[in-house]
Order: sequence, then structure tokens, then C-alpha cells
Amino acid sequence: MQAPISRRAGLRLGVLAFALPLAVWCVISYVPFVWHPLVHVSHPGDTAVPGAYAYIAEGQLVDREVFEQRNVELARAGKRLAEGERANPIFLPAPHEVGRAFYSAFTTPPQRTGDYWLHESLLQSCKIIFWGFFYAALVGVPLGVLCGAFALFSRLVEPFVDFVRYMPAPVFGALAVAVLGLGDAPKITIVFIGVFFQMVLVVANTVRSVDPALLHAAQTLGARPHQLVAHVVIPAALPALFRDLRILLGCAWTYLVVAELIGEKSGLSAFLYQQQRYRHFDNVYAGIAMIGLIGFATDQLLALLGRLLFPWETGSTTLARWLRGLRRLLPARGRLAADPTPFRESLDEPPSAAA
Repeated sequence: MQAPISRRAGLRLGVLAFALPLAVWCVISYVPFVWHPLVHVSHPGDTAVPGAYAYIAEGQLVDREVFEQRNVELARAGKRLAEGERANPIFLPAPHEVGRAFYSAFTTPPQRTGDYWLHESLLQSCKIIFWGFFYAALVGVPLGVLCGAFALFSRLVEPFVDFVRYMPAPVFGALAVAVLGLGDAPKITIVFIGVFFQMVLVVANTVRSVDPALLHAAQTLGARPHQLVAHVVIPAALPALFRDLRILLGCAWTYLVVAELIGEKSGLSAFLYQQQRYRHFDNVYAGIAMIGLIGFATDQLLALLGRLLFPWETGSTTLARWLRGLRRLLPARGRLAADPTPFRESLDEPPSAAA
């Protein structure tokens, strides 16, 4: 069983969760004897000496075996040996190179006319995620609530939804392009398909987990079915539904790369595809890390919002205190602005005889 952890210890463990993979990456990148299977040639030696490995040149990355065999050829000829440093493959840049790419990717213009800047690609990806998930939640959450609350909807809807959810969303790509064109619509559709069918079943199961004692108590008081759903089921399941949507939002991000490669390539996926073609793998890693950072930041923001919105579950009363303070201020101001008659009557009242 999990023992409770203090807030400070949880924060330290959260930092350590990111620090450990970064430390492993640094060791692989900066310690020459950990991996480094290649050699970065700084001087090819005497290029006039023929041999099977005479093709190495300055600035080239070659296998260590090739580099050693070339030096064997040069040593037999009594010529200057090749020089170089052990290195990792080009597809594994060092952390400082990826960190530099975070800045340079935003400031470096596209290599081809008509391509998007990174910030433009980033905004386009966020737009596709937002609309795809919004439409899925707009339809999937009410349908899931109905399936979880009423057996009629469950038997009518869930078998087909359960059947379709096993179909990979990308297989609908060609059909989406044929029907909706080459713009953003088919990409939004792929995100919608990837999330919607999972959402209906997840929401339905969450609604079914509502405490039956609450339903029995409401029925004893004479609540009708629609009142049970509106005033008992939804309020009781709301915190769990909010967590479900947080998890499903992460699923939507997993469909982004495939969705953006359908039809006309766009967004971060197009940026990653271009940088891979140009062998700018530091930009590729930077783009991948950006997707993770945006998703992680969004999830943490939603988690904070959930702690504020559901104080009966989290124990956080910050939002409630703010609302109570605002409620104390607004009526007082309203009375001063809306009820000026006592002040006006005192002005219009004629002076007394004693005066």
C-alpha cells in the first residue's frame, strides 16, 4: 500500500523524476567511454595513401572500426595518422545542443519559402488539439452520462462504440481527406475519432461508479429520473469526470502527429518531418520536448483547477474563500449604487421651522 508523502517530499520526487533521465542522457552524451560508437574525424591523416578506408575526411563521422583500420593502413605506410574524437551518432545530440535548439528553432527562418515558423506550427497544432477534443467532449460526455445512467442508452449505444474503438483512428485518414479536403478538418476529425469512442465508455463507467446510497436517498425523497441525473449523478461524478477528461486530453496529443501528416502536412509534425529530412536532429528533439512540455503544463494547470473546483474532495477552500469575499463586497456596493433615495430625500427635505 502507498504510504502518504508530504508535500515537500512529493515536490522533491517530482524534480528527481526529471533529473534522473536528464542525468543518464548527460552521461551518455558527455562521458566518452560510456557509448560513443563513432569517431568525429578532425584530421584524415595522409590522404595520398591508398587503401580500403581512404575515404574518411575531415568533419566526417565514421565507425570506430573504420577509423582504426584507416590508421593501420597509414601506420604501415609510415605516414601521418588520422586524428579524431569519440562521438555519438548524429541522431543523439547532447542536451546543450537541444537546449540551444529551443531558442534557435524559434528564431531561425524556414529553409523553404512558404514553410511555417516554429511558433506558427505550434499554434496550429494547439488549434487542432483544442477543436478535436472540444467536439469529442461536446458529444461524448453527455452521451456517456446517458449510457451510464440509463440501461436503455447503454444497450443501444455501447456495443457499437465498443466495436469502433478498436479501429485505429489513422485508418480513417484517407476517407476524411476525401470528404473534408486537405485543410485542418480531416486532422480535427482524426483527433475526434481517436478520443470520442474512448470517452463515451470511460464517462459511462465513471457515472456507474456513483454511490448507490445517494441514488436511493434521492429516490426516497421522490426524485424523478431526470432529477437524479441532474442533481445527484452529475454532481457526484463531476470530480472523477474531470480527471477522466485530463487523461483523455493526453490521448488526444498521441493522435496529433499522425493527424497532422494526413493530407497537407502541418503543425509540429510537419516541422519535425522537415527537420528530420535536413538531419537537424537537435531541432527534432526540441520539437518533441515542446509537445511534452505543453501537454505536461496543460495537465498540471487542469490539476490545479480541479483542486480549486472540488474542495469537498481535495480539501482546498481557496476558491470558496475568494467567492465569499467577492460576495461580501458586491452586495454592499450594489446597495450604495441602487438605493440612493435616503440621500436624495435628505436633500429634498425642506428646512425645519426651528432652523
